[in-house]
Amino acid sequence: MDSMSGMHFSDSNRKVDYVLVYHYRKRLTQHTSMAIVSNGETKKGGLNLQQDNGQHTPQEAQVIELDPLDTLEEEKRLQREEYECNLVAAGLEIEKDIENKSQGLNFVRIHATWQVLSREAELLKIKMPTKKMYEIKKEEGIIKKLSEIWCKLSEPLQPQVPQEDTRMKSLSYPFSREKMYLYNIRDKDTFFDNATRSRLVYEILKRTSTKTRNSMGISTLIANNVYEAAYPLHDGEYEYQNDDMNERKLLYREWARYGVFYKFQPIDLIRKYFGEKIGLYFAWLGLYTEFLIPSSAVGIIVFLYGCITIESDIPSKEMCDQHNTFTMCPLCDKFCDYWNLSSACSTARASHLFDNPATVFFSIFMALWATMFLEQWKRLQMRLSYFWDLTGLEEEDKAVEWHPRPEYETKLLQKKLKNKNMNTENTNEVNKLTWNDRMPGYAANFGLILFMITLTFSAVFGVIVYRITTSAALSFSTNETTRSNVRVTVTATAVIINLIVILILDEIYGAVAKWLTEIEMPKTEKTFEERLILKAFLLKFVNSYAPIFYVAFFKGRFVGRPGHYVYVFDGYRMEECAPGGCLMELCIQLSIIMLGKQLIQNNLFEIGIPKLKKLFRKMKDERTEPKEMDTNQPKDPQQWDLDYRLEPFTGLTPEYMEMIIQFGFVTLFVASFPLAPLFALLNNIIEVRLDAKKFVTELRRPDTVRAKDIGIWYNILSGIGKLSVIINAFVIAVTSDFIPRLMYQYAYSQNGSMHGFINHTLSYFNVSHLKAGTQPENSPFAQDILFCRFKDYREPPWSPNHYEFSKQYWAVLSARLAFVILFQNLVMFLSVLVDWMIPDIPKDISEQIKKEKSVLVDFFLTEEHKKLKLIESFITCDKRKHESGTKDQRIRAASFSQFNQSQKGSIVSFSSQHTEV
Repeated sequence: MDSMSGMHFSDSNRKVDYVLVYHYRKRLTQHTSMAIVSNGETKKGGLNLQQDNGQHTPQEAQVIELDPLDTLEEEKRLQREEYECNLVAAGLEIEKDIENKSQGLNFVRIHATWQVLSREAELLKIKMPTKKMYEIKKEEGIIKKLSEIWCKLSEPLQPQVPQEDTRMKSLSYPFSREKMYLYNIRDKDTFFDNATRSRLVYEILKRTSTKTRNSMGISTLIANNVYEAAYPLHDGEYEYQNDDMNERKLLYREWARYGVFYKFQPIDLIRKYFGEKIGLYFAWLGLYTEFLIPSSAVGIIVFLYGCITIESDIPSKEMCDQHNTFTMCPLCDKFCDYWNLSSACSTARASHLFDNPATVFFSIFMALWATMFLEQWKRLQMRLSYFWDLTGLEEEDKAVEWHPRPEYETKLLQKKLKNKNMNTENTNEVNKLTWNDRMPGYAANFGLILFMITLTFSAVFGVIVYRITTSAALSFSTNETTRSNVRVTVTATAVIINLIVILILDEIYGAVAKWLTEIEMPKTEKTFEERLILKAFLLKFVNSYAPIFYVAFFKGRFVGRPGHYVYVFDGYRMEECAPGGCLMELCIQLSIIMLGKQLIQNNLFEIGIPKLKKLFRKMKDERTEPKEMDTNQPKDPQQWDLDYRLEPFTGLTPEYMEMIIQFGFVTLFVASFPLAPLFALLNNIIEVRLDAKKFVTELRRPDTVRAKDIGIWYNILSGIGKLSVIINAFVIAVTSDFIPRLMYQYAYSQNGSMHGFINHTLSYFNVSHLKAGTQPENSPFAQDILFCRFKDYREPPWSPNHYEFSKQYWAVLSARLAFVILFQNLVMFLSVLVDWMIPDIPKDISEQIKKEKSVLVDFFLTEEHKKLKLIESFITCDKRKHESGTKDQRIRAASFSQFNQSQKGSIVSFSSQHTEV
């Protein structure tokens, strides 16, 4: 199919800038409908909109009784006709096909003329390139040489797309119809590209209203099912192998395929096709993925260090030594026997892979990594803002932000009508939604968010109960293998349950957050988006990290001690950490939830759900539309047909949310899982191409939106970076054995080594102090045991203060708190230092912005000077003509006087000759 097929009106001349889709249903006695409208005119076989709406509808109302479905359909038709008339009145040109089936889809094609485009561009203050080009200053010296070497090395990684001249830049200025001479307008049809044209048309669609049901804008009409969809067209097909190349096909070939995963992203082309907001998202995602490379390398080194030093780790050796008979207290009442610590050898060795001194260094490194990533993003953002002409976007934002959302205006109109009926005199309250109007929405927000957070905690508590009860049930088993693998079985199944609950609640929370934001009635689109993001992030953050927080900071802290355990229910003890500590279990929990979310939610859901929705919509259309031949339908499907079959674009919030939650996994608990950056990197390599393919091939073309930054997402990233410092400090100090080992080596060890550390951390308990009914039943060696050991710092049973916390406990606790304070302040200081050392705006960009301002002033002065000279030349020419004309009149007057004297008797004849002259 030709790439230009379906991109123009039937005259093959006017470009389709936007498409509206609606579903129609004819009744039995249907009047003739409009076929094609262009500036209020119709082609053969149709009627004018205004005539159709004003002449025979009242007559039909007197003759025909309509059933409820017909009444609703008639109301929608009237709304469509009024809306389309208003669009035509706004200067847009419209074309649509004859409704020659009993029911079906119809496409309204919209074209914007030059007059409309220039008017809207001036209203929105859109920056357009002028005639002036200026040279961009290049690096010099060693930086220039390094840049040249990098360009040569990275040449195979560059996408094969048209590159703009990096040495020259076009000077841009907000469009003005009074200053048309400033711009390089070679062709009015191509001066505004397709993305800009569709954006300008969409602004008209947003603010065009209808009096019927007080509908405000296309969004409200779609919500009321008057129209089914509204979208700009893609630039043709992307798969056909022909010589006609378009930007969509180019993006697919060089960006949206898994085969080009190793190439850089064509960010400039992405921005040109999809707009600045989507361009910034992919630029941010690309930078984040690049920054994961060094953090992954360091994480692998830390993991390998744990593998290499595992054989020389003295505490692990002591725990695994069969000669060290550490008889441990029973793990449950009655059915669990005494056990030897050496049976937990494998757990202790595995814990060392993640619980070693290198993890402290890695936590500091990742905190500084997060700071450097955010600083580098600010620099890249400024660079893109300069090259994409976004540096003065604040003025343009003010021109757009004042326009309220259609839903807000509809609510305001309803309030005005209500107050008009009640004859309210307070006009200030009528012109805006007050606190009283918003109070029900705020109350619903507070109540439901609190309920959702409680629901998340309830789900976590439910999994805790599952672990406790399952652990107790498996301990009763007569199978030796089952009893020996209780901890592994319970941990694995509980984590999988947690993952399933998280995935289900994530989908629910996304829908709930959107509904809560809608009933809150924010005034502008920007406010709506920010509030939606905050609600969704709060709910999903709590949902994703609540199970991990429990394992990291609460599990094993409230167990009690032998003889005085804490019970959840009657007979069910609170669960304890493994002998090697909770860090290994935290690592398992973190890795399974992170990998599960990435594999299932970020990849399978993104691939599978759009395909299922597409299939469902196709089946629905086939079921609702009768099998009738459409004589107007061409053989090949038009571009608007193909685009309608694609999924609608719902915003970037889900894309950002995936990456922000992943950023939390990478930074918040990285002390327990150094391989998190590596798995994030592998996921993101796929994610970039998956998102690219989705945008190019599976989604309708989004409306282009200009944005100077990533908005509130940056603040969330910065907050996570700061929170990660505190959390990692507590993970190292509280969850790991780093502080107890450090304290033992330098405060309690006789020779400064780690020998005797395991014995130091285990307390004694007299088995005769066990409560009646909790002693192990049928234990083969119960009578030979006087004391059992348990992990804690408590006084021995022969001490006067038996089983009270020992001095070592308070010393270690003090050291933990001191480490948290020291670590937090040190890392925060280093982060602030890095922030201060790296300027937010690159020096070359700062200089270029200053240069651009001076070039702009010079260009204006030059053009105004040229214009002034041109006016002066016109005035001079006009004066000369006027002077020569006066001189000619004097000569003619003298000649006329002489002629009059010689022809006194021929007055009538002269008059007739003079009239002819």
